[in-house]
Amino acid sequence: MGDEGKKESSEEGCECGEFSGQRASLTDEVIYDVADFYKVFGDSTRIKILYALMEGELNVTDLVLALDMTQSAVSHQLRVLRQNDLVKFRKDGKTVYYSLDDSHVKTLLQQGLEHILHKKVYE
Repeated sequence: MGDEGKKESSEEGCECGEFSGQRASLTDEVIYDVADFYKVFGDSTRIKILYALMEGELNVTDLVLALDMTQSAVSHQLRVLRQNDLVKFRKDGKTVYYSLDDSHVKTLLQQGLEHILHKKVYE
């Protein structure tokens, strides 16, 4: 099957599926991968880091200060987020800057927040 049903996203190197009424073939492998993907969002520390990165790229020190966490805890969670392609990094000398991997991550976070705020009342 060629690139039919796909279109180039504005994100560099991202080809996003276009559903247009067609149901994607959900194999067991795809279902397991999606389940694993959402498991990463099951940790409140990782959610805090992702929300902080929604504002732009930050280094570990910035995240430690913003979230009042230890460097070890932030680094560990960043490793999990990197391994699951939710954050990316770039080096500038000895400093490593982290940012959200792409706009899909930001969209997922925004949609999750909207859903929770829609369903629950917070003071």
